[in-house]
Amino acid sequence: MAKETKEQKQKAAKASKDKGGKKAKKDKVEAFVKRADPPRLRTKYHEEVLPALMKEFNYSTPMAAPRILKITLNAGLGEAITNPKLLDAAAAELTAIAGQKPVITKARRSIAIYKLRQGMRIGCMVTLRKDRMYEFFDRLVTFALPRTRDFKGISPRSFDGRGNFSMGIREQIIFPEINYDKIEKIMGFNITIVTSARTDEEGRALLRHMGMPFRK
Repeated sequence: MAKETKEQKQKAAKASKDKGGKKAKKDKVEAFVKRADPPRLRTKYHEEVLPALMKEFNYSTPMAAPRILKITLNAGLGEAITNPKLLDAAAAELTAIAGQKPVITKARRSIAIYKLRQGMRIGCMVTLRKDRMYEFFDRLVTFALPRTRDFKGISPRSFDGRGNFSMGIREQIIFPEINYDKIEKIMGFNITIVTSARTDEEGRALLRHMGMPFRK
């Protein structure tokens, strides 16, 4: 069996060191992820909201209590038909607001009177789940909605009969992530909050306990 040369030994030692360094870095990242605090509202749901709902509706098990499943942000831009750059700007702003890149929505059919052709890009949409969903909801009720002009609370009637809630945002500038001096134009979008509630009453109670500022 041939002896290892000095150069081969050095290469083997370097490879072992690099491998060990990469593993240590990976372990450090994983440890940081494990230490990271969960979203504030996720903790609030389990510690405060869930017990309150159990008491209010007399659920026999925590699994029966409603929870938020996902939140969808949808921006439709008719002006994008003649000015495609507006859609790119809207997608960038929705990314900043949601913390997740949206998908581009396209026209399903052609409408001649609006010069709309099937397949044209007309909007963007993003669906948030788990931690990002909680983080967005927290920013919405804590920072964005209170910055709305003449804000007097959210209508408690905008439910669909199955515990899901929809609302419109007129101006994206209520979100602190948006720099007013850099926007192309004032843009609005719709927010849909899908819950596991079976009735509007349960869905309304869930969002109220989570901090949604409904009008009284």
